[in-house]
Amino acid sequence: MKILVVGSGGREHAMVWKLVQSPRKPILYCAPGNAGIESLATCVPIKADDIAGLKAFVMREHIDLTVIGPEAPLALGVVDEFRKAKLKIFGPTKNAARLEASKIFSKDVMAQAKIPTAQAKSFDKAVDALAYLEQHELPVVIKADGLAQGKGVIIAATREQARQAIVDSMEKAVFGQAGKEVLVEQFLDGEELTIMAFTDGKTVVPMPPAQDHKRVGDGDTGLNTGGMGAYCPAPLGAAALREQVTREILQPIVNTMARLGSPFQGVLYAGLMVVKGVPYVLEFNARMGDPETQVVLPLLRTDFLDVIEAVVEHRLDQLTVEWHGDAAVCVVLTSAGYPGSYPNGIPIHGMSSVMTESTMVFHAGTARRGREIVTAGGRVLGVTGRGPTLKDAQAEAYKAVTAISFEGCHYRRDIAYRAFN
Repeated sequence: MKILVVGSGGREHAMVWKLVQSPRKPILYCAPGNAGIESLATCVPIKADDIAGLKAFVMREHIDLTVIGPEAPLALGVVDEFRKAKLKIFGPTKNAARLEASKIFSKDVMAQAKIPTAQAKSFDKAVDALAYLEQHELPVVIKADGLAQGKGVIIAATREQARQAIVDSMEKAVFGQAGKEVLVEQFLDGEELTIMAFTDGKTVVPMPPAQDHKRVGDGDTGLNTGGMGAYCPAPLGAAALREQVTREILQPIVNTMARLGSPFQGVLYAGLMVVKGVPYVLEFNARMGDPETQVVLPLLRTDFLDVIEAVVEHRLDQLTVEWHGDAAVCVVLTSAGYPGSYPNGIPIHGMSSVMTESTMVFHAGTARRGREIVTAGGRVLGVTGRGPTLKDAQAEAYKAVTAISFEGCHYRRDIAYRAFN
């Protein structure tokens, strides 16, 4: 069986790594892949958002199944294009992926599904957003409507910061078209939690709860990033809460999307804020999270390929998805300056010495230069440790992190700290 995984980050490296373990021994390709993926799959130089290029490759090489990693090709309608050509693909349609691609659409669907979420108002004119802001309590959240690579959400502590966020998004277009419309949203004070789920458009199978660390600095300080690390399972997501999230959030949104004529198939990501034990939805994503994938997939006991096929073939209710009972912690190593500007092409040392049964190094922004592997992105590596407890997994991850080096390397030293507080 031939499989193409689309994407080039740590999430896609983890997906390829997991598919390699399938007893069915699939032949794997990745477009475009990275320097870590190339040891597991044949990397092909096609960009993730080049829908025509991907489709032509799949038809030429007789690929049996395509698995989409990132959000951009989903938002562009890669699934619709492949299905028109009768090609098997894992991921939601363009309209279903609007749950992530448009925060305003997502809020509308949540209202229809009666899902608990922060109160928000949408605006397509800066003058109206600024006027509304003057009456809004602080802190306040300003969100660009479209895809902004995890950087379109600003939590403003002052009115001046909020005004600046609106002007930057709507008038200065710092997020491009994604920021032409904004949401002005109520700030929820609680603890964040991620619960992802496999769904075939009807059946929902939740994954173990994870927690991402968005801020660049220890103790959740500094700028928001695409994610500095994650751990799983998060104690906050106890069994009763997981059942509540499945019953009151995941299943209702899947049911509502089906009723609206856009059944959601693939991975539904619920980014939650738990306030005094009550889960509210901050956002939905239409694919696996990054870096949450790097801590959730290592704990999947069932063959990942079997799960993907059950989703694609609408028979998830016939599969029992099982998980290992241990824990995983992922620490992200970034280039100096991230999430601002950063250098590329810096040699990375020490990776081969840390790959063990309990340690995985997932490449996020890397490239090959001759015999060297060099940095090629803001988030460079995700180092995942696994162990019987979160403490053990954390110790494994940091032991490996200290053995890897590149000039300007930055990482947080407190990933999973909330689990121990």
